[in-house]
Amino acid sequence: MTTPLDALPLDVLRTRTSTKWATHDADVLPLFVAETDFALAEPIERVLAEALRVGDTGYVPPRTRYPEAFAGFAARRFGWDVDPADVRTTCDVMMGVAELVRAVAAPGDRVVVTPPVYPPFFMVHDEAHTQAVEVPLLEEGGVWRLDLGGIERAFADGAVAMLLCNPHNPTGTAHSAADLAELARIAERHGATVISDEIHAPLGMPGTEITPFLSVSPEAAEVGVAVLSASKAFNLAGLKCAHMVSASPAKRELVRAIPAEVEWRTGLFGIRAGIAAFEEGDAWLDALIARLALNQRLLVDLLAEHVPGARYTPGDAGFLAWVDLAGAGFGHDAAARILAGARVALNPGPSFGAPGAGHVRINYGTGPEILTEAVRRIGRVASS
Repeated sequence: MTTPLDALPLDVLRTRTSTKWATHDADVLPLFVAETDFALAEPIERVLAEALRVGDTGYVPPRTRYPEAFAGFAARRFGWDVDPADVRTTCDVMMGVAELVRAVAAPGDRVVVTPPVYPPFFMVHDEAHTQAVEVPLLEEGGVWRLDLGGIERAFADGAVAMLLCNPHNPTGTAHSAADLAELARIAERHGATVISDEIHAPLGMPGTEITPFLSVSPEAAEVGVAVLSASKAFNLAGLKCAHMVSASPAKRELVRAIPAEVEWRTGLFGIRAGIAAFEEGDAWLDALIARLALNQRLLVDLLAEHVPGARYTPGDAGFLAWVDLAGAGFGHDAAARILAGARVALNPGPSFGAPGAGHVRINYGTGPEILTEAVRRIGRVASS
């Protein structure tokens, strides 16, 4: 049985200078931005320490072992056969998404997004000069699905691409293989491209099957490009490394045509850390997932005890909980009231699109003590 990973103590975490720990005052418990509270995996710490020892802090070379490392990881963790020649690195997932949107859509073109969804999926259109077409997820009893009929109508109405979040942020939904295969058929019928953000894919809960979009069918390989990173699972966002994956000749040429500067922006530390994560990080990742699974169950119990009006269905992947507080009396923007009254920082639901009214996103990638104290504080505000 895998021993769950322990988070770092709060006094150590407060010495960090990243966004999670530097944004708010010291009395605030930060459970918002998608950073986790664990020490680095030992293989990653080792390779970074060696890089510092020898001053290996220059530019990324034209050829690294990173594509082969990811291909091995994808085969072990997902049963996905990736050709290393189809892997190209970039700075981070949203840079990859932005470049791909620009590659497949002209200014003014429409691109499907599926709220509630990661806020940069809306912001990227300012950069790409495209228009977001919202096709909200369907929800029934806490179970979320793609609105495939709505997506087809959007494509028929002229949308040229879709931003897929797989697994979905913030709901944690691992889209089913059947839904992904149907999405691929729909996109192929309309000549549309699916850009799949799969940054949370390594974090599937025990017993959950994560299906990479490109692996689901020949049609998906033809219409899709995936963007991934070790950064969410292994907490490496500051090292700046992600990668784009194609699986067909046409999409391979699309990715290769993206300017070389996009690849140059990859961080060398990110490359080294990503290789270590993908080649040597499985045991650490299993321990992290074991902790996240415990934290999911803990959060269910804590909300039931301290915030009984809350609605939360644990997701299939990741460390982000999508919690409906409308029935707990917090109002439209619950996060603002919670920050002011409970001194707990959460992501506001409305930032994920209109379906986020009354919701918050809670980052439970932390220790059970911090999570418990945060929910107790929220409960005191709810009852006041």
